[in-house]
Amino acid sequence: MFKKLRNLEKSRTGRFAQKLVSNTAALAMKQVLSSTDLRTAYYDSTTDPSRADYFEHCIFVFWHENQAILLPRWTFSPVTLLISQHRDAHWLKQAAHFLGFNVVRGSSTRGGASAIRKLKQQSRLTSFAITPDGPQGPRREMAMGPVFLASRLQMPLVCVGVGYDQPWRLGTWDRFAIPKPFSKARIVMGPKIYFPKKLKRDELELGRSKAQSLLRDLNQFAESWVASDVRVKQEIPFTRIRRLRVLEFDKDRTTDPQESPRVVPFRAAG
Repeated sequence: MFKKLRNLEKSRTGRFAQKLVSNTAALAMKQVLSSTDLRTAYYDSTTDPSRADYFEHCIFVFWHENQAILLPRWTFSPVTLLISQHRDAHWLKQAAHFLGFNVVRGSSTRGGASAIRKLKQQSRLTSFAITPDGPQGPRREMAMGPVFLASRLQMPLVCVGVGYDQPWRLGTWDRFAIPKPFSKARIVMGPKIYFPKKLKRDELELGRSKAQSLLRDLNQFAESWVASDVRVKQEIPFTRIRRLRVLEFDKDRTTDPQESPRVVPFRAAG
């Protein structure tokens, strides 16, 4: 089935059908989100681009399977999606445009100094969102790209975990999750992680390993949270701030980039 869908873009009629299907899927994602019991917990609430206290642009990473809940949550926020050149990503590009996102196509580790300069210029106006196990897996295995970019662009990395209440899952490599209408979902946004500039390969690998471990822990906590339905002290109800323009900021980093973040587990209230 998916091989047939990939071939749609070879004709004008197919491209129109592809656009229609992508836009319909994006609209359905927004409608499902509006009916979902969605709660979010934070290590730092200023990392959430949908909140009024957001101020510093970041590089968000989350598993490929969790796009259906996070993208409509951040619609019309100052977030740019980094999407691969793989042909399957064309569907995501179309849906992202429909949801109000800017999209950059290409690998986060290719393109040389010119590509880094372009991303550096954009980083003054936007955050970046990356699915570090996409576009073809392995599932829940983080690639080097996000840590490489965080180091080169000197932007903090923020891992985002997601948990669902028995979602529909597609038979794809990532077991893509689709939350059911009127179901529950939980999001946990991790701390800002700063990396020194121009890390060497072995240092990049160490950073990748630690970030992957943190992302897995956050995802596991979100899954346990939605299953237990306990209240979390760091929990804040979901509200969207619709922005008419993106934000600029003067980065004033006070966190020591050499120091690894100490992750403190969330505690149940009471």
